[in-house]
Amino acid sequence: MSITLERKAELMKEYATKEGDTGSPEVQVAILTERIMNLTEHFKGHKKDNHSRRGLLKMVSQRRRLLDYVKSKEEERYQNLIGRLGLRR
Repeated sequence: MSITLERKAELMKEYATKEGDTGSPEVQVAILTERIMNLTEHFKGHKKDNHSRRGLLKMVSQRRRLLDYVKSKEEERYQNLIGRLGLRR
């Protein structure tokens, strides 16, 4: 269900705004999106896993808050990010 360290490092490298960036909103949103996609796949086979579903909802809310923050700071950065991740809105 969780992502591997290698995949997390790839995401950090791809979405980093500068060298060594691990905590920018872009990186955080990319990692959350990957985790959300993995959990979504998990629920296709485990429909009654309500404990994990709660965690999924928390991750989706966290991602939404981070995206709202980026949008409030720089609209262009927000548009670029959701385009690269393939998110709606």
